[in-house]
Amino acid sequence: PNRALAGFGYQFHLQDHRSMSFAALVVAFLPALFLQGCGESGSASTTQTTTAAPSPPAPPSPPSAPKPNILLMLADDYGWANWGLHNDGSGPDGPQLQAEIHTPNLDKLAKEGVVLDRAYSFRICSPGRSSLMSGRLAMHVNWKNTGLTHYNPKDPVSGSAGIPRNMTGMAAKLKQAGYKTHMVGKWDAGAATPQHTPWGRGFETFFGYHQHANDYWQEGIGFLCTGEIDVCEDKFIDFHLYNDTYKGGVTPEIARELGCDKDTAHNQSAQVSMQPAVTPTGCINSSYCLPDSCYEEAMLKQRALQIIKDHDPSSPLFLFFSTHLLHTPLQIPESYLKKMDQRLTDAGARPFDSANRRLYAAMTNYMDDSMGAIADAMKAKGIWDNTLMIFTSDNGGPIYEPGSANNYPLKGGKYTDWEGGVRVNTFLSGGFIPEPRRGTVHSGVVSVADWYGLACELAGVDQEDTAAAEANKWLEQQGLPLLMPVDSVPQWKHIVDGTNGRPDALYLSNKAVLKYPYKLVAGEQQYSIHTGQLFPNCSTINDLSTKGPVVPLLDEVQLFGQLLALGLPKETVNAVMDIEDCGEGQLFNVEADPSETTDLSADPTHADILEELKQALAGFNKEIFDPDRGEVTMDACWSAMKTGGYYGPYVDTDDFYSPVHLTPKQMENNKIAKKDLDYVEQVLLPNRTLQVEWFEAKVGDLSQLLRGDAFDVCLTPQFSEITV
Repeated sequence: PNRALAGFGYQFHLQDHRSMSFAALVVAFLPALFLQGCGESGSASTTQTTTAAPSPPAPPSPPSAPKPNILLMLADDYGWANWGLHNDGSGPDGPQLQAEIHTPNLDKLAKEGVVLDRAYSFRICSPGRSSLMSGRLAMHVNWKNTGLTHYNPKDPVSGSAGIPRNMTGMAAKLKQAGYKTHMVGKWDAGAATPQHTPWGRGFETFFGYHQHANDYWQEGIGFLCTGEIDVCEDKFIDFHLYNDTYKGGVTPEIARELGCDKDTAHNQSAQVSMQPAVTPTGCINSSYCLPDSCYEEAMLKQRALQIIKDHDPSSPLFLFFSTHLLHTPLQIPESYLKKMDQRLTDAGARPFDSANRRLYAAMTNYMDDSMGAIADAMKAKGIWDNTLMIFTSDNGGPIYEPGSANNYPLKGGKYTDWEGGVRVNTFLSGGFIPEPRRGTVHSGVVSVADWYGLACELAGVDQEDTAAAEANKWLEQQGLPLLMPVDSVPQWKHIVDGTNGRPDALYLSNKAVLKYPYKLVAGEQQYSIHTGQLFPNCSTINDLSTKGPVVPLLDEVQLFGQLLALGLPKETVNAVMDIEDCGEGQLFNVEADPSETTDLSADPTHADILEELKQALAGFNKEIFDPDRGEVTMDACWSAMKTGGYYGPYVDTDDFYSPVHLTPKQMENNKIAKKDLDYVEQVLLPNRTLQVEWFEAKVGDLSQLLRGDAFDVCLTPQFSEITV
């Protein structure tokens, strides 16, 4: 285990074909696509003959400026109003909101850099992250949250979750340019094969997890992490370390080296539940609680600080710090809750009335501390002056319970195309930003897909994806979906010059398009509400069963890879999910009306732009990338058992994982898991009725999904009247 961490700094070759099975080599086929995936053109040199006298040698070129370090910081489910910079104290509850939201480090870094006021992502996690790492718009790479256990063997390129196998990742591009590439935190862009993982996408080291979320204390997955119970019964842990000397799960020994010296007491047999097996503050029971150092974010931060400390400045650094915060489950060390309570007392503010709002605020403060510590480490290392820090979020904040974010004054949230779901907190900082641009706001439109082009632009490499183009030759022969080209717009010069890099229509989703300042929102949109400044609150909790907003019943509540139907009338679903039908499209001027309160679609003076955006959306929707991602497979479960109980790649993994010597506890766990999962495979999977009955026997009445007190608690009736 010591050797595993010691190997973090070593280089390895992305194209180590020894770890690839024959099937994977077929995917790579003749031109060695994985080599081309790093940006190599593969063009041959030509020999010319001439009788002319040789030209005199060219004068030496001036030395090129050093390539900047790139520090990419990605928040998860970050609410618009949960950033201090967006709270000026105005409004009836402005002072209270200012007291609750404390982000001094992010505020300072943003004010020293450039705030990007019109940064847009996709409405949910995995597509936004796939867009970020591939440079494609989400609708051209991955627009659904597909589970890790889905696999389609008929399509070895695109037949699983996340980014298709032969698309070139951002890290591979930067690695080609001489960067040292490291990732820490949440991936959520595919992991069926080693090539889908961060390691396969060009990161020399990876420390984190593959799926939508895991437990902050035990690193297992569960309903509040992923929104589903998978075919493995959510039994296994999703926490990994990949480098050139070790590829496998984060063992207790590895965790100990990063500060966690206590057994997390993860119980494989206690994972099928609506609630985590551990309390929000890390207690298994009244007598067994985990220390702050075992909080997953504490270990992620320590790993990031270790990377910076050990980095050799002779090469540029690319560090992708993808924090778990602020995704559910809402969990945080008790010390941070106490700190938040004391802050309210000191400010003369009222106590929190929603347990989840208190948790989310404390988690936000923890994230702020982590981001500040990482920036400080770059300064202490002496490399901040040549660093570009990019801070953004994968989507807007989830306003449903238990997501508990607040996007005030924007409409909607995660899972919607309203501004609250797709307009994201974003800024640039670092010494690489030209002095005249520091302390400014950039109003040009920036897509999450554009960071790929910006990184290539600064690194001096072409953003074109030759590996994907080469793969398309084979895909076309097989009659499989072709990979889309890179959509990224290199934005650096636009940000420096203060110009709009995306004046044309931006394809936000299959239901929305933006041509700034006009935005078209079509179809049924969930969570179509405006929250108040203090949200969620006791009114939210008490009215949840009739007014919502409840968990995403139409998207993420899944059992064994299929939507879990609750048999509710459409009227009830519409009410508790606050669904608004926008028909062929509602039109908004989001510059003049950022809260999207005034639909201009019936205004004759806007008829032309309305028709233009409708036509643009219809045209975009003709080119949706929608491959068959496959059905659920038990292979992910059997592979996890072999690796010691860790979810991870399960296709073409020959020689990928480091050797595993199972402990007696792991062997006993496997015996139990084999019995349970054989039952899933042989009895439950063929019979949906039995699946639902089994699930209800495990978790109880599913109507609890609509109960406010199932996911949040009204702490004290502090507020007599608060509007939702």
